[in-house]
Amino acid sequence: MKVVVIGGTGLIGSKVVGKLDEHGHEAVPASPNTGVNTLTGEGLADVLKGASVVVDVSNSPSYEPDAVMEFFHTSTANLLVAEAEAGVAHHVVLSIVGTDRLPDNAYFRAKLAQEELVKASGIAYSIVHATQFFEFVKGIADSMTEGDTVRVPDAKIQPLYADDVAAAVARTAVGAPLDGVGEIAGPDAFEFRDFITMGLAADSDSRSVVADPHAPYFGSELEETSLLPGPGAHIAETHFADWLARR
Repeated sequence: MKVVVIGGTGLIGSKVVGKLDEHGHEAVPASPNTGVNTLTGEGLADVLKGASVVVDVSNSPSYEPDAVMEFFHTSTANLLVAEAEAGVAHHVVLSIVGTDRLPDNAYFRAKLAQEELVKASGIAYSIVHATQFFEFVKGIADSMTEGDTVRVPDAKIQPLYADDVAAAVARTAVGAPLDGVGEIAGPDAFEFRDFITMGLAADSDSRSVVADPHAPYFGSELEETSLLPGPGAHIAETHFADWLARR
């Protein structure tokens, strides 16, 4: 089966390509550095020839509100038109748990708009909602740092390993379309403060971490469960503590 992976040279995309290759599929990474640009449409028609499935794990180069909305709207629209013309049978997109719960978060708004385009396309689809990745712990901490203090939401988070995300996306790509949303999360739900504290401690980072119910998460105040998956989520195997120890 030929599977084209948009964003296939990035963190998740390269792992998805590797996992599909391991199982004998023809996984084709597609990104600007392979000559495929979803914003302009360059290279799409050629790369999609003979493809049965498209996996979209691409990401916006800018998180500025207008730019991120423009990226996901334009790139997804171009991709879906090209897929329809190429006869692609299944569109898989990676998104985020809670996209519909945080309207003040510009990135989540853009991902939700992407999901709505996919649902309306007429192409059979699967949307994979993942929680936050272990690999982002430092970046999240940096975004919430004031001086030597990391001010985090008083909420819970259930992060997971990027390899486990990629495995779930690859399984979804070669399965029957969900025509809906499937969720994946890590095995442990943490207080946000504990997740950040563990991540910083592993890097001998001395910043203090304080829980604040009004601390924004990329523009949004969180309820306790805003970032948590529902009861039917697939639970990945890798524990954060084990990942930290291996790293």
